Amino acid sequence: MVTRTFTTVIYKEGNLYVAECPEVGTVSQGYSIDEAIVNLKEATELYIEEFPLPETSKPIMTTFEAAVND
Repeated sequence: MVTRTFTTVIYKEGNLYVAECPEVGTVSQGYSIDEAIVNLKEATELYIEEFPLPETSKPIMTTFEAAVND
């Protein structure tokens, strides 16, 4: 078994934290950040069992600012 590192993007939606893995496309949620990550890990592992991923490089993560109307 090989261990790979994936990216997690987390945001709050209502009283839940939503966790997304952009490399795989899996999404999960939890009432805490830790719970959301644990649930995302499980969802991602189950997904990869069914749909193996090719080896890829890590994504580049950054931020940007955009003007929005108030």
